[in-house]
Amino acid sequence: MDKTELPINFYAPDFELPGTDGSVHHLARYLEKFQVVGVVIMCNHCPYVRMYLDRLKQIQADFQDQGFTLIGINANDDSQFPEDSFEKMVAFATEHQLNFPYLRDVTQDVAQGFGAERTPEVFLVDRTGHIRYNGAIDDHPQDSGAVQIHYFRDAITQLLSKTEISLKFAGAIGCSVKWRQ
Repeated sequence: MDKTELPINFYAPDFELPGTDGSVHHLARYLEKFQVVGVVIMCNHCPYVRMYLDRLKQIQADFQDQGFTLIGINANDDSQFPEDSFEKMVAFATEHQLNFPYLRDVTQDVAQGFGAERTPEVFLVDRTGHIRYNGAIDDHPQDSGAVQIHYFRDAITQLLSKTEISLKFAGAIGCSVKWRQ
């Protein structure tokens, strides 16, 4: 998807994906339980994902009792990048003590449906299934202490408080999604 055609206000693609926890996860079920769902397109090998892991876990911890949940989805082609295989995802989730579900999109249909281009790239979905924010987590991947604009966190706060999201898109910085050839 060309980012001139932003997915904002479009329906998020529903999914039924296996998680590293051994369960199958459905977006529709999360939307029944939570006011706001954050989806992060991520993978195991991307250095930007690794820079953001602690921040993502903190966002989940800070908002999980307020009607929010985060879901990680790995769509990378593991034939090109074996470190992104499902088996390695299970080890990654354990090693990094992820506090949110980590799902495998082996067909890449879900990532394509979101219009994902980068890892990490976040999408904020409201209870009606509409995408309300897309893009970067914050303005400083390399140094959490230097962050001045918390794009994702601010959008979550605004959506949970039922106020208009002031910034609906901020270009994600990271590795490209590794599409099948």
